[in-house]
Amino acid sequence: MTTVMTRGRRPRPVGPGARRRRPPLFAGAGALLIILLALLGPPAAPHSPTAQLGAPFQQPGGEFLLGTDILGRDVASRVLSGGRTIVLIATAGTAVAGVAGVFAGVLAAMVSRRFGDVVGRFADVLAVLPALLLVLVLAAGFPGSDVAVVVAVALATMPFSIRVLRAAAETILAGGYVEVSVARGDSRWAVLRHDVLPNIAGPALLDTAVRFVASLHLTATAGFLGLGRGGAAPNWGRMVNENIPGASLAMAPFLAPALLLVLLSVCVGLLAGRLADAVGRGAA
Repeated sequence: MTTVMTRGRRPRPVGPGARRRRPPLFAGAGALLIILLALLGPPAAPHSPTAQLGAPFQQPGGEFLLGTDILGRDVASRVLSGGRTIVLIATAGTAVAGVAGVFAGVLAAMVSRRFGDVVGRFADVLAVLPALLLVLVLAAGFPGSDVAVVVAVALATMPFSIRVLRAAAETILAGGYVEVSVARGDSRWAVLRHDVLPNIAGPALLDTAVRFVASLHLTATAGFLGLGRGGAAPNWGRMVNENIPGASLAMAPFLAPALLLVLLSVCVGLLAGRLADAVGRGAA
C-alpha cells in the first residue's frame, strides 16, 4: 500500500483495496426518474390538473388512468403536475442551506476561535428551534408564498450543515500539509482555494444529499398542511391530505403521490449512504 500526497487533497491510500464501489444503480436510476417525472411531468398531463372532469373517486380506467380524486379531478394529471413544486422547493432550500453552511462553516474554522464560537452559538440557536415550527411561522406570515417555505426549509437545515462543514474544515486546517503551505508563505485565500475547499467537497456533497432528504420531508409536510402556494394547485403532499378521507373508496389518489415521495427519499438516502462509505474510505 502506498500513499500519494498532492496539493489540495489529503493523503489517500492507493492500491487494490482502495477501489470505491459505484453508487447503487437502482437507487440512482430511481431518484433520477422521479425527479425527471416531477420536473417534466406538467406538459405531459393528459388533462388540466385543476378541472373537475368526473365524479369523485372514480376507479382507474378508461379516460382516467389513475381515476379521479375527491373533487373529480384527474389523478394522473395531478400526479404529473404536483411534483415540480416539491422538488424545486426542496432543491432551493438545500442549495441555500448548503451555500450558507460552506460559507459560515469555513469562515468559522479559518477566521478565529472567537468568531467560530459566535457562529457555533448561532447555529445552536437555529438547531433547537423545531423545524416544523419554523415552516409554520414563516408560511403563516407569508401565506401562499413558496419563497417562505424555501426560507423556512433552509433555516431548519442550515445549522447542521454549518456544524458538519466547520468540523471538516478544522480537520483539514490541522493537517501537516496545510502547515507546510502556511510556512511557505501562502495566503489564506490560497490555503482556502487549494487546500480547504477541494478537501471538503466530499463531506459537502454528502451533507447536501442528507439535507435534500430532510428538505424533501419538510416540503412535503408543508404541502400536507396546506402551506405555500394554495388553491387548486397540485402538490404531492397536499394530494395525500386531500384524498385520505376517501381511502376506502379509491387508493390511487393518495397512494400514488405518497409512494413517489417515499421512493424519492429512499433512493436519495441510499445514494447518501453509499457516498458516506466512499468519503469514509477516501479519508482513511
